[in-house]
Amino acid sequence: MIALLVAAAAVQIGSKAFTESVILGEIATQTCAASGVQSAHRRELGGTRVLFDALAAGQIGAYPEYSGTILQELSPGDEAGLDGRLAARGIARTKSIGFNDTYAIGVRRELAQRLGLATISDLAKHPELPIGLSNEFLERKDGWPKLRDAYRFQQRNVRGMVHDLAYRALASSAIAATDLYSTDAEIAAYDLVVLRDDKRVFPEYQALFLYRKDLAPESVAGLRKLEGKIDERAMIEMNAQARLKGVPDTRIAADFVVRTFGTSGGAQAAIADSRAKRIGARTLEHLQLVAISLLAGIVVAIPLGILAGKKPRAGQAVIGFASLVQTIPSLALLVFMIPLLGIGEKPAIAALFLYSLLPMVRNTAEGLRGISPDLRDSAIALGLPPFARLRLVELPLAFPSILAGVQTSAVIDIGTATLGALIGAGGYGQPILTGIRLADTGLILEGAVPAAALALLAQGIFDAIGRVVIPRGLRL
Repeated sequence: MIALLVAAAAVQIGSKAFTESVILGEIATQTCAASGVQSAHRRELGGTRVLFDALAAGQIGAYPEYSGTILQELSPGDEAGLDGRLAARGIARTKSIGFNDTYAIGVRRELAQRLGLATISDLAKHPELPIGLSNEFLERKDGWPKLRDAYRFQQRNVRGMVHDLAYRALASSAIAATDLYSTDAEIAAYDLVVLRDDKRVFPEYQALFLYRKDLAPESVAGLRKLEGKIDERAMIEMNAQARLKGVPDTRIAADFVVRTFGTSGGAQAAIADSRAKRIGARTLEHLQLVAISLLAGIVVAIPLGILAGKKPRAGQAVIGFASLVQTIPSLALLVFMIPLLGIGEKPAIAALFLYSLLPMVRNTAEGLRGISPDLRDSAIALGLPPFARLRLVELPLAFPSILAGVQTSAVIDIGTATLGALIGAGGYGQPILTGIRLADTGLILEGAVPAAALALLAQGIFDAIGRVVIPRGLRL
């Protein structure tokens, strides 16, 4: 909680869920810190729209972006009027950091030589070749739709995937081509051929920082210190250190800040964190997400389950709503929550709360409906009023089913909470996301194994509660 309060008071610098953005976000954070500005890095928050909307809403203070993305996707129009359009949203921009990271299309060298592929037009002549594109590129106006229309692609197999996994799919021949960033270190590492954009579809993507106009002057000065400081070769080398050599982005950024400005960004403590300490911090974050959402779910779901068990017609509507929520994909529900609650813990807790309802509502209703009519008649014969019958007879008899519903919801919440890292909620999902991005199995296991262990522990705790609280004759 103290860490959250400190982070709230600091300049929040966001980054997208790919390596270069994370490195640039960390460099900005440490540069501001070296300038005496308290700052915090909200890493891997998702895609372009999530970051831009969070910036416009004041949930973060700055993040790295690209000129082509701004002009094509975020604020379409001419370059001359861009600053005015951004200012209307309370946003400003720095000058270029010093490099152009444009989109490109890459193929394996063996395939390029065999089919004579040198340009994107050449690729368009082979509709039988499967193409794998990053999910964001697949939907962006300046991405696949624009490329497809310009080159008249007729590809029969175009699929979306995580950008960092596309390289492995390309190397294994699962796909024939994918979208690249021109500063990706994997282009050389995988010996790929970058197809020439012969119709000049892709604009320039100069790296820069977008920031809020109400950001403190010293924070803006810290960001502007990076203008022109990173050229394309330097960015490729930093990407290679992270992606190919496994160097932590905190150390990459710290080395850059010392090398460029001769001062430290204060990252040594973060770099030196042990795995046990990281897991401990993520465990607290994960438990907070699960505990709050589950308790709120219990408070709401059990009364709704009682209503569903007592009033069949109302019960159909209640269970129908809870079932409908359960069918919404987890990631989609998290994104739906962002406009209402911003990024971070709140939207994650709200989404987990909604996911927890169905098992508890349904089990409570089924537990009440499954009570023997003879037992109900006996309670009525004793002269117990309806509320007393519910409290003294029906709920105790239905308790095994209710507890099983709570147990199921707890396990669902523990697993689903890993997705909260996509919107800055932390938890075990953070090392999983980073591990996928860096192809680091150790980091993936650092999140996946504790999450699985926590789910098993929760199941064991609820089983123990059942053995202690539920009489032997009522145990399921």
